[in-house]
Amino acid sequence: MAPRQTPSQTVGPFFGPSLIEAGSENLVRPKTRGDRIVIEGRIIDGDGAPVIDAMIEIWQANAEGRYDHLEDDQEKLLDPAFHGYGRAATDAHGAFRFETIKPGAVPGTDGVLQAPHINVSIFARGLLKRLCTRIYFPDDPLNETDLVLITIAPERRATLIASGVCNSKVMRFDVILQGANETVFFDV
Repeated sequence: MAPRQTPSQTVGPFFGPSLIEAGSENLVRPKTRGDRIVIEGRIIDGDGAPVIDAMIEIWQANAEGRYDHLEDDQEKLLDPAFHGYGRAATDAHGAFRFETIKPGAVPGTDGVLQAPHINVSIFARGLLKRLCTRIYFPDDPLNETDLVLITIAPERRATLIASGVCNSKVMRFDVILQGANETVFFDV
């Protein structure tokens, strides 16, 4: 099916049928090293309505804390079974789901370790620029010293921290585009 033309004044609706390869929401393979996790959530607007036909991309380090990228020249192991990039569409309920691993800590400025995190980009109808945020993990000791996370007002940090679901490897991360409890977004 060919994508339908859209007006030039707006973005989409074409994310799901045109830009998302089947299976790109599963970042792990049988030989991928690290603790397997599932990240699931919803993208919702300021009125609490689901954002359908949005696209969410994630980019993360491997379990060792190294990105599969030419500019990451750390002496940590690369994992040939993990590339750290995924893409998913939201469904009719604004929901998305990724199968991945918990990333290792990566160095930040001046070599200070950043808490394990997943970089997130959101693309949706009406957004002329992507929105960028991060997913952090609950109870990680490096959250207390992460130079990005500690710059966020304490009452807003929770919008960047996933929550565990029923003692499982499933992490919940909802993205709220505006209004009360709006997710913290970064200018990049």
